[in-house]
Amino acid sequence: MFAGTTIAVIGAGSRGTIYGNWIRDHAERAKVVAVAEPDEGRRHRFAADHDIAPGNVFADAEALLGRGRIADAVLICHQDRQHVEAAVSAAALDYHILLEKPIATTVQGCIDVVEAAKRGRGQFAVCHVLRYTRFADKVAELVHGGAIGDPISMQHLEPVGWWHYPHAYVRGPWRSEKNSSPVLLAKSCHDLDWIRYVMGRRLARVSSFGSLTHFTPANKPAGAGERCLDCAVEESCAFSARRIYHETLAPDNILVQRIVGGEVTGAGIDAALAAGDFGRCVYSGDNDVNDHQVVNLELEGGRTASMTMAAFTPSTWRRSRIFGTAGFIDTHDLVIDHFDFRTARHRLHEVTLPGDPTAGGGHGGGDAALIDAFLRAVETGDPSHIRSGADESLESHLAAFAAEAARHRGTVEAIASPLG
Repeated sequence: MFAGTTIAVIGAGSRGTIYGNWIRDHAERAKVVAVAEPDEGRRHRFAADHDIAPGNVFADAEALLGRGRIADAVLICHQDRQHVEAAVSAAALDYHILLEKPIATTVQGCIDVVEAAKRGRGQFAVCHVLRYTRFADKVAELVHGGAIGDPISMQHLEPVGWWHYPHAYVRGPWRSEKNSSPVLLAKSCHDLDWIRYVMGRRLARVSSFGSLTHFTPANKPAGAGERCLDCAVEESCAFSARRIYHETLAPDNILVQRIVGGEVTGAGIDAALAAGDFGRCVYSGDNDVNDHQVVNLELEGGRTASMTMAAFTPSTWRRSRIFGTAGFIDTHDLVIDHFDFRTARHRLHEVTLPGDPTAGGGHGGGDAALIDAFLRAVETGDPSHIRSGADESLESHLAAFAAEAARHRGTVEAIASPLG
């Protein structure tokens, strides 16, 4: 009889696979015993990778959860619009729940999930991976420990990346608000949560500006084709799918593996680009989400923060500047520059992280630290291991919804307190 934590995974895409691989590498602590995944190829590969019994392999979340509580915990990693039904059902079965962000794609959906999680008897965590890296530990140690005095204001940049934005938000499953959610919710609820975490104060009011400006038919170059593989101007295009998947990303990158659907070869990549969404021209798709956005925030106590989300950046680490009454912090790549007003001196703190800042690179160790913390909470019954619980995670989501309302209305919007 296995003595560790048994896990059911809903969604065997990149997120479910990353967390599943971590569990497989820590077999003394946890074991994946069930999976739900609609794509037949992914479903069978995942089941084989984890030696899951055929009776515990399901085509959808409803079938898995309809069996009752067949594991200790469930990782909910399928598409955003499916989160509410799965999370509410899992909470009713007293599963421990690790929920991929966003919680849901509507305000009421987010509230329904959080209320259900509180009624359930399991641990509950949202995958706000930025809180879990060693980099986050050091920034929190400095700011919360008083190194810059009282934090008054913050600037934050979310550099989505020139290749990652087209991958996920032009060609990928998050390209449409109707089918997923606004990019601010899908991508940058992480960043709103990061501001909340660092500043240590509730988000109170918000304004926002942004649009889809570049990835539109109006900007399609003369002579461009419908697909990169048969495009006359592909070589000069910054967003060439051929270049991104053959050259920019390594063959072992999980995003490349996912578009190919099997062993990665040059021919396999070309076949995927010739037939699938990821080979389409970025200027002739059905995408409608913003490619840039700014968010201005007022926090309780009159503190302020601003956030910029931009597609047009290198794919690099997020950058934050925190302004305090006794000092200033500027983070660039993995260097934290702390300037102390009392000594007029800089002190550099360089943090080494595994991987890279992308999902394929494990979010700089955030993915691994998150699931480790979740399992520790399950193993010990102590929710303090979870840094991204129900109420604060809900707060960042409510801030995203308020920011979108402010952007559309041209207003300053109050951010509701979680659950009233």
